Amino acid sequence: MISPFAEEVKSFFMSLQNDICAAVESTDGKAKFQEDAWSREGGGGGRTRVLQDGEIIDKGGVNWSGVHGELPDNIQKALGLESKFFFATGVSIVMHTVNPNVPIIHMNVRYFETRKSKDSSEIEDAWFGGGIDLTPHYVIDEDAKWFHEQLKAACDQHNLDYYPKHKKWADDYFFIKHRKETRGVGGIFFDRLKANSIISLADLFAYVKTVGETFAPTYTKLMSKNSELTYGESELEWQKIRRGRYVEFNLVYDKGTKFGLDTDGRIESILMSLPRMAGWPYDYKPEPNSREAYTLDKLKKGIDWV
Repeated sequence: MISPFAEEVKSFFMSLQNDICAAVESTDGKAKFQEDAWSREGGGGGRTRVLQDGEIIDKGGVNWSGVHGELPDNIQKALGLESKFFFATGVSIVMHTVNPNVPIIHMNVRYFETRKSKDSSEIEDAWFGGGIDLTPHYVIDEDAKWFHEQLKAACDQHNLDYYPKHKKWADDYFFIKHRKETRGVGGIFFDRLKANSIISLADLFAYVKTVGETFAPTYTKLMSKNSELTYGESELEWQKIRRGRYVEFNLVYDKGTKFGLDTDGRIESILMSLPRMAGWPYDYKPEPNSREAYTLDKLKKGIDWV
């Protein structure tokens, strides 16, 4: 059983997946999403949707899942939970592009709750998490600024503290420690947002809805904006290097990937975020004053894009 509130969140996330897939397909204009519906042995399931060989999108995934069951002891302990009976639902998105001038993007919105007992729908603990971040192969200042303006506008509808707090959280979270560089130009990130005496679960859900609904109009504009720019072999080689950094972060640091692997999740869905092709040339150093060098110089925490 899950709570009535969880049913409401689950329904919204399923609709959000549909809406985003339709917007991306329409903007790409060539490829369609392939869907794999799957069931989890421990309870629940999901819909993995992947688009490949598009006009703009090389490989993109928009996944929805709603799973329940009993948490492994190590996860229950790590999360500091009294109960192991959980339900988790969310939408996770990653888009890798054909043209190196069009950025990679990631979004995740998720809800997690535990119940007092296996057969109870009464919530014991609950929280929301999520965020959106942008990983350009080549940093373009005006695009990064516009992207952050859209996120700030979404945050400001609900709480003026959200954007500065969740922007910093993204800078700190999407950081490749062993490279000493951010994954991209950041965005917003938040985790374990819980109701309190001031903010209800419904308030937090409204915020997460706005974040989710910001994705399609924001990214479809970025998809179209630079998709006609020319590129050659050197740009494609750089694209593979930047994709390689993306792989490093997702496999080494990403909590969602770790949670999926630790809870025996569906491996194709978990690794949907990885690009089809990436590269790791030995000791690559960009030419001074190049677009590549400029991009590396912008992969820092604390840049005030707005």
